[in-house]
Amino acid sequence: MERLENIRLSEGGDSLIILDQTKLPGEVCFTELKSREELVEAIRKLRVRGAPAIGIAAAYGYYLCAREDMDKEDFLSRMDDAERLLASSRPTAVNLFWALSRMRAVLRRSAFRPRGEILQLLLNEAYAIHEEDISANLNISEYGLSLLKDGACVLTHCNAGPLATSRYGTALGPILLAKERGMNISVFADETRPLLQGARLTAFELMNAGVDVTLICDNMAGQVMKEGKIDAVFIGCDRAAANGDAANKIGSSSLAVLAKHYGIPFYMFAPLSTVDMDTPCGDMIRIEQRDPTEVTELYFAERMAPAGVKVYNPAFDVVDHELITGIVTEEGVITAPFEENFKAAFDKKKQRTVTNNA
Repeated sequence: MERLENIRLSEGGDSLIILDQTKLPGEVCFTELKSREELVEAIRKLRVRGAPAIGIAAAYGYYLCAREDMDKEDFLSRMDDAERLLASSRPTAVNLFWALSRMRAVLRRSAFRPRGEILQLLLNEAYAIHEEDISANLNISEYGLSLLKDGACVLTHCNAGPLATSRYGTALGPILLAKERGMNISVFADETRPLLQGARLTAFELMNAGVDVTLICDNMAGQVMKEGKIDAVFIGCDRAAANGDAANKIGSSSLAVLAKHYGIPFYMFAPLSTVDMDTPCGDMIRIEQRDPTEVTELYFAERMAPAGVKVYNPAFDVVDHELITGIVTEEGVITAPFEENFKAAFDKKKQRTVTNNA
């Protein structure tokens, strides 16, 4: 399987190189981002997307902002401004805010050190965030693979593969890992309207890996479930609340309801960095509203709706925790009661980190 590195610093360390996901599958195009405005635009326009990938990009972006403003007298104030700008790029994916918080903490701890040391510490933290995601993805993939038998068929929605994260991805990670180990796992991929991440990205990644994938329209999911074709639903997660309610690409909640009706296990996949214990329930998750033209004309040769029609275009919906069989993390498969088991998973990860650093 050819691996495409979706986010990396340039050789000189003065810009961020991203794989522009808006050009896929027709063109594999890498774009160089040199300013904070370019990075924000890239996140808003989904040139880089997926909660973990957004967090990684934000960490590198914060470092690049520090590098740009290092010689300014009001350095800390300018970095606060840069953080606010980066944080404004997308409101729902918690990894964005988590990564920026980590970078800010490093800056505050080292604020009185020589400027060169500050830059190196920020770069080290950005690298650490990236490497931790790679490690988490592999663990998530292993735990997810334990839920599948050879010959199983999985339904997935949107894109939660390497393009959205790093290396294996989250929800697609077990499927890619199974392929490497000679297992035959087939996939039905929802096209995922209106931005078609399933059609453009998931189908691209799975075909590139040699996985048996069948593309369906979003409103065909109930039919393939009714026909007994689906053994499990595997999807990603952009933010999980403390009680287990979890936001993901619009259409995820509908899939959960269908899976419950047909008795199909429904799993969401996310690193623990996507779990927001400060958000008590899904009602508190802010849902991003996007440009109406994504619904009326994007990807169509001509406008497909009457001019002036009202459009409601939420980017995400929230899956009620009662519909979720489990949330697969790097510390295992978290099941109800979610808040209690999330806390145990965080404690387990903290203890393992302390042990590894001892």
